[in-house]
Amino acid sequence: MKIPVSIAKGKKPYETTYKALLKLPQPSVKGLRVLLKPNVSRLLPYTQGATTHPQVLAAAIDYFKECGAAEIAVGESPISGVSVPEAYVICGIDEIAASRKVPLLDFDSEPYQILKIPNGQVIDQIKATWFWEKFDFIVSIPVMKTHMHTGATLSVKNMKGMLWRRQKAAFHMLNLPDRCTPGEKELDLAICDMATVLYPHMVIIDGTIGMEGLGPGAGQPKGAGLIVASHDALAADWTASRLMGINPEKIAHLRLLAEKKSFDPKTIQCLPRDFDKMVTPFLSPPENVSFRYPGVNVLDQESCSACQNTLYVFLEKYHHRLKPFLDKYGTLNIALGKGVKEFPKETILIGNCCGNLKKTTEGNLVVGCPPTDGQIWDKIQEKQKCKEYPTQNIVESKTDSGY
Repeated sequence: MKIPVSIAKGKKPYETTYKALLKLPQPSVKGLRVLLKPNVSRLLPYTQGATTHPQVLAAAIDYFKECGAAEIAVGESPISGVSVPEAYVICGIDEIAASRKVPLLDFDSEPYQILKIPNGQVIDQIKATWFWEKFDFIVSIPVMKTHMHTGATLSVKNMKGMLWRRQKAAFHMLNLPDRCTPGEKELDLAICDMATVLYPHMVIIDGTIGMEGLGPGAGQPKGAGLIVASHDALAADWTASRLMGINPEKIAHLRLLAEKKSFDPKTIQCLPRDFDKMVTPFLSPPENVSFRYPGVNVLDQESCSACQNTLYVFLEKYHHRLKPFLDKYGTLNIALGKGVKEFPKETILIGNCCGNLKKTTEGNLVVGCPPTDGQIWDKIQEKQKCKEYPTQNIVESKTDSGY
């Protein structure tokens, strides 16, 4: 049996989304409660490629209303330190929802529910938002992005935003290397486990403005102008990966899920068939970012994307101000991740996962899960113990545990 995957390309997000949706068989949602799950996990505007375009969401709302949905709502559980109402405003989704009289939900505002995972590879249960069971039809609406840990983040991984509060960060802190084969991480297996119980009924992948390079939060916007829609998340992600110029078999959580579901990529029916003409290669995350920042040496062992995003935002904003530190110490060594064991004496340690090393490097730990780029900057200035350049026009950003 063929699985239709609709692909549309255009400069107008609303029209492009609608075009993609109309190519698919109409979903049977008449009289049902429909929950739309975009990516609104960051305090960043959609123009930066980190969050779902509001016009894509607008098209989805209008589409499901025309399909006869009895109720439509939009929901999200952001990462630590991010206010959902504030994120909705910054992303431009609050205006879309208000104009269409659609409620905006905070998944963390209600108690969680436990979902058991039979035969889980690294987890046997998860804490999910209570709203999960209040709706009949779930639609994942992610942004098309590369990801520093998983290669790409699309509709399957976007469902991490239905996990309750700190449960998302817990996926990054698993320590079960014996269950991973080469090329896999505990995070990949956890996403696959999660997808066995948190799997959307339909997906709309927003590639109108995606993110390449240091995704999911610190990369560059990628104006691909693409929309990928399907009633099957894995088929959609498989196709979207190819459109990004990425071999989907190289994305471990997709490969693992395909094996678990006995998924055959040959069953995908792309609409149009010549979709390969729409391929828009995305830059992959660099394996080592030190070369981009002379004088900086990054020691990264088993970190999560939360602290990685913080670090990259810090380096982008403050690298040109590091001269006094580099003049004093020669090199700025920065370590992050729970696997860090050995490091030079004056290394700056980022995040709570390095907390167990505090005694041997007293005063060098930047506390937080994750900390902000401003906290790292404060620590650098403290270590410099010298007059710094003026800090006007520096705006601190809130970072996240990135899904």
